[in-house]
Amino acid sequence: MRDPSGPTPTNRPTVPSNNQSFVGQLRQLIDTDPEATAGWRDALRATVEHEGIQRGRYLLMSLLEQSRDLGIDLMESISTPYLNSLEPGAPGTFPGDLALEKRIRALVRWNAVAMVVRANNRSPGIGGHLATYASAASLYEVGFNHFFRGKDLDGLGDQVYFQGHASPGIYARAFLEGRLDEDDLEHFRAEASRVGTDHPGLSSYPHPRLMPEFWEFPTVSMGLGPLSAIYQARHNRYVAARGLCETSNARVWAFLGDGECDEPEALGALGLAAREGLDNLTFVVSCNLQRLDGPVRGNGKVIQELEATFRGAGWNVIKVLWGHQWDTLFSRDHDGVLVNKLTVTPDGEFQRWATLPGAVIRREFFGTDPRLAALVEDLTDRQIEQLPRGGHDPISIHAAFSAAIAHQGQPTVILAHTVKGWALGARVEARNSTHQIKKMTAGELGELRDRLGLRDLLGEEPLDTAEPPYLRVPVGSPEQRYLEDARRSLGGPLPSRRVNHAPITLPSAMVFTQFESGSGTLEVSTTAAFVRLLRDLLRDPDFGARVVPIVPDEGRTFGLDPLFSEFGIYTSLGQRYTPVDAGMMLSYREAADGQVLEEGITEAGCVAAFQAAGTSYATLGYPTVPFYLFYAMFGLQRTGDAIWQLGDARAKGFMLGGTAGRTTLMGEGLQHQDGHSHLLAAAYPYLRAYDPAFAYEVAAIIHHGLDEMYGDNPQDVAYYLTLYNEPFVQPASGASIAADIVRGLSLFRLAPTARQQATIVFSGSAASEAIAAADELNDHGIGVTLFSATSYKALREEALDARAQHRQSFVSSMLDHLPGPLVAVSDYVTLVPDQISPFLNRPMTVLGTDGVGLSDNRQALREHFGIDQAAIVRTVRHLLDEEAGTRRENPQTS
Repeated sequence: MRDPSGPTPTNRPTVPSNNQSFVGQLRQLIDTDPEATAGWRDALRATVEHEGIQRGRYLLMSLLEQSRDLGIDLMESISTPYLNSLEPGAPGTFPGDLALEKRIRALVRWNAVAMVVRANNRSPGIGGHLATYASAASLYEVGFNHFFRGKDLDGLGDQVYFQGHASPGIYARAFLEGRLDEDDLEHFRAEASRVGTDHPGLSSYPHPRLMPEFWEFPTVSMGLGPLSAIYQARHNRYVAARGLCETSNARVWAFLGDGECDEPEALGALGLAAREGLDNLTFVVSCNLQRLDGPVRGNGKVIQELEATFRGAGWNVIKVLWGHQWDTLFSRDHDGVLVNKLTVTPDGEFQRWATLPGAVIRREFFGTDPRLAALVEDLTDRQIEQLPRGGHDPISIHAAFSAAIAHQGQPTVILAHTVKGWALGARVEARNSTHQIKKMTAGELGELRDRLGLRDLLGEEPLDTAEPPYLRVPVGSPEQRYLEDARRSLGGPLPSRRVNHAPITLPSAMVFTQFESGSGTLEVSTTAAFVRLLRDLLRDPDFGARVVPIVPDEGRTFGLDPLFSEFGIYTSLGQRYTPVDAGMMLSYREAADGQVLEEGITEAGCVAAFQAAGTSYATLGYPTVPFYLFYAMFGLQRTGDAIWQLGDARAKGFMLGGTAGRTTLMGEGLQHQDGHSHLLAAAYPYLRAYDPAFAYEVAAIIHHGLDEMYGDNPQDVAYYLTLYNEPFVQPASGASIAADIVRGLSLFRLAPTARQQATIVFSGSAASEAIAAADELNDHGIGVTLFSATSYKALREEALDARAQHRQSFVSSMLDHLPGPLVAVSDYVTLVPDQISPFLNRPMTVLGTDGVGLSDNRQALREHFGIDQAAIVRTVRHLLDEEAGTRRENPQTS
């Protein structure tokens, strides 16, 4: 049935053709009485025909209620039997050469192990992971050989989020393809010696910041890769819907583990993907049933749980549980005893059985029921032992990947049953300690060699445990030609990151200089000034289309609501309802080509959207510029890991922390007051962090940021600016110099001539109290020079460079020569201004907001923390008195 609220878009079918519905589940169960089943179905059909749909619905609901009373698990409605979702395949349906692919897979597996083992023997404890890639090798290789599109075809290719801990396998394949050499592999996790060269070492995990031409997406911080993949798929649709970039052929693949799905971020945006109908997105979950310490769900069934979660969220689910070798057993299972046994067996047992010989499996699994034993009576113990999980069977995997690509209207998740550390030997395979094993004995290497069928290349003798050899394929060999042909037909190598886009036209300087004249008599907050600037940027005829405004359900708080009606809120469905404020000038307008991303209450989702938009210059070859406005308290504190990730991804754009400071957000109290985001920002090397006090400073910083990120010499950095909701008359730029604003310290006002002198440095919302204090002191014959510190982080970083180069720092040149005491006042903890103290040749007294935030009005809070006008005046007077006392006691030093 179609949604009665409006038409369903033609590219979003309501009932996908291969969705696992009740019918799909029933077909996988054994019907022990087809005649009775037909009677039940006929009765329901006749009821609907004669009494209508409502009567049919009532009967079904009544049966569901009765099923609960009978103890029938209602999870059956969103999870299917413990079987493959697709019909059995056959080796003849596989389009590639199974033997050659098995050989290539063996070579990649071996080289991945050799690289990690050699690294740990060279530097014990250096790390590296053997088991994660071993679990997923077949999943990756089927993708590399048949599905993952490179960038040579259309400049875009597919966007593949590789599981972070699987990086050794990805390096090993690149080595086999000739993209890396042995010296590269020898520098796995040994990057320092190659810093500053054109040939970086191999980073531990996918790090575009460290390997900017190889890795495209950072994924190792658990849960953030899947979240980012969803928003990348949405960004591809967003730019296409707005007519900016053609992305219809680009598919996003996200590889993750079943244990990773416990991270809230991993599954936190499933609903978005379903609502937006992101059929350009495929999750591949390697369900090896293990996490670092033990089973993911030892007493349960994580695959069934994940199926229910994804299906309930609106995803298409494909389970790849058993290799095609199981098909004969299922065909003999006439009474469903095998299906039932697989369904009720907990994961902890499946993990244990992966470590046991075939004779024990025959006894403990199949021997529990004569009907089960009969199914395998013609199989040897070795054949039972080798019955594969579906995630290790290329035939089943290929069928699942093909079905995912063909599916329309929904994102797809492939749940692949695997064994952690598969093929690595008895000490590693499916053991709880698998994740910590980094070395192998000669015997274990020999077992791996034999299991992979590599005696022809590695010989019969015991192998060197310190330096197991790397294996190449000879030029012109069938393996080399197969590798080359597969990637050439699919569009070139992966992973691969390319930055190749036409220069963009930046906005006119007039957009920014308009703020230099101040606001006259009008009181304006820096947040309101930024919104005006953003609106002007959006209206720019050459640049505006590239702007991506992002907000987490706080647009009205920040005054962004005028943008809703003018530029529209993006949603693939458009607006299929009449909004309650439709008759108002500033109505809530959604549109299929909307420009504003109103993400709802999800800062994590907003940061993922920022990363997708901020890396569009590389992933899509079309730069977009995100402006993400949020509560400052919920940025670097709440989503700091994701912000670190977007820096690793080399994302560009502006993050605006609104309602910043510990005293400006009246009434909100502890959890909402930001007194430390600039302290957190100090640790992010790629983040330019600014705390501007005035509108002209905000404009100057954004102007400079656009030029730094997208100008003639583009840098892969992001900007963090704090904004304030406190309105006041915005001053003109006066003596301020734009270059000094960007460097972090700008002269606001020189002291009048006076016998006593002092200097006050302020930042952000502390400006009003500092200026008022300076005015009071000036009136009492104390001349005060005022500076606006727009970025203590920038000042500190420049001072560190100056120290290394044995020259005077900028902050020292600005402040050291001034007479009298030096006081810095901030709405942040004192450690923020204190960042510059070590680089000054004079003492600096800092007033800040250390301690616990409270709920009250601004003035009361500033009095409480001691950063108000009176406290600043007292501090300056006290310091002047101390100086005078020192001169009296030591007249020679004065």
